[in-house]
Amino acid sequence: MIHPSLLLRRAIQIDAIVSGAMALLLTFASAQLAPLLQLPEALLLESGLFLIAYVAVIGWLSMRATMPKLLVLAVIVGNAAWTLGSIGLLFSGAVSPNLLGQLFVTAQAIAVGVFAELQFMGLRKSSKAQVA
Repeated sequence: MIHPSLLLRRAIQIDAIVSGAMALLLTFASAQLAPLLQLPEALLLESGLFLIAYVAVIGWLSMRATMPKLLVLAVIVGNAAWTLGSIGLLFSGAVSPNLLGQLFVTAQAIAVGVFAELQFMGLRKSSKAQVA
């Protein structure tokens, strides 16, 4: 367990807020976004549904006085993997988004990458919890 630095706590809280907004957008507007971005509706919807579960976990994590270090590391690694996966998706040929779709995927990948970096920096500033 760790006592999270203010940077770590805020980075996780903001990640939860932004991811929550993205979860709602992707879940409830996937049918409208798919033709606009030329991305598969199923990809958008399933990403939104995944983000709902993710937001529940990091929302809970952000409110704890102490945080399990392994869970924080899992969040950071997951965010880094999401970033790399998003960029990889664009180069894979598995999807053919238009320019707006490419910008959408790239912007969210950059945002998630920034969260991963801020969370990593915050984790390094955090102190170990004392065992009583």
